[in-house]
Amino acid sequence: MSETHPPTSVSSVPESAVRPAGLLIRQFAVLLPFLGVFGLAFGWPSSHWAVRIAWVLWTSYFLFCWTSVFHEVAHQTLPRPKWFNILMGRIIGTVLLTPYNVYRESHIRHHAYLNRPNDWELWPYSDPHCSLGFRRMFVWLDLVFGALTSPYIYGRIFFHQESPIQKPEIRRAILWEYVAIGVFWGTILTWVGWNGYWFEFLLAWVIPHWIAGLIQSGRKMTEHLGMSSFDPLRGTRTVLSRNPITRLASFLNFDIFVHGPHHRYPRISHEQLRGKMGEHLQNEPDIEFPVYQSYLAATRAMLPCLFLKPGVGLNAGATAANRVTQEDVSEFLEDVTVLVGGQPNHEAPKPE
Repeated sequence: MSETHPPTSVSSVPESAVRPAGLLIRQFAVLLPFLGVFGLAFGWPSSHWAVRIAWVLWTSYFLFCWTSVFHEVAHQTLPRPKWFNILMGRIIGTVLLTPYNVYRESHIRHHAYLNRPNDWELWPYSDPHCSLGFRRMFVWLDLVFGALTSPYIYGRIFFHQESPIQKPEIRRAILWEYVAIGVFWGTILTWVGWNGYWFEFLLAWVIPHWIAGLIQSGRKMTEHLGMSSFDPLRGTRTVLSRNPITRLASFLNFDIFVHGPHHRYPRISHEQLRGKMGEHLQNEPDIEFPVYQSYLAATRAMLPCLFLKPGVGLNAGATAANRVTQEDVSEFLEDVTVLVGGQPNHEAPKPE
């Protein structure tokens, strides 16, 4: 099913081995899109088409990296005070049209109920009430227009009549975050329209944001689409690459590509994920974990599901979801398997 590393290929990385310089580099990367936006808006150092293409690609990729920072602060695992994680999350969420608390509440349940019908983050792929025809249509909208479909998917957990978010203080915070998004973007668009900067806005923001959304949706699908198991290590695709380009991309994105152990242990810091996967490969050699040596290999494994059967869990071949001990959780868990009441479903995805 996959191109896996042998158990000995991944060594445990102790937390003490993490270099503060690595964190500083990742956080510095948050500023890099602004350089591209400036270059595109003002034609610096040139308005030549080749320079513009280079700036668009630069800006798009580092805007995509913003989604990984957003993810990290939602877990509140940046080694900074909690208020800093929340502030960063609210700033990025405002720019990316997704309130911080909407994303956090959806993501908490994504970890707790991976691939189940109440995995709000993977709607409609996780929802057995969504037809195959609808999913086949929506998956292409989600891929091509991810910058818009992602805020919609996350927002469902707040606006849906069966929303699990019941605490008044959280709902109030989300409402004000939506107000902030409206005020921020209303101000930006008014200023752009008043000055007639629509071309510059399209070039410097709309196109890079659109491409970044496409990359982010592609990442989501590569790691999830077609996975039927509800076990976090079997129900996601994990990439443990030796390729320097993939390693750099994983580094800049807080090792989100090491996805399986991140799903099982949502509260550990990103630098421990490779070591955790190595432990499972070593201690459970008889289990064929979906671990890939390159992101391209993981993408190839996903592609049939994208075209034929876009779904996860019950929509990807699982016959029944195993029991859980809680129907809803409101915080990230140390190990999500504490919720499992029955045996994990280990069926492999069966694209049709």
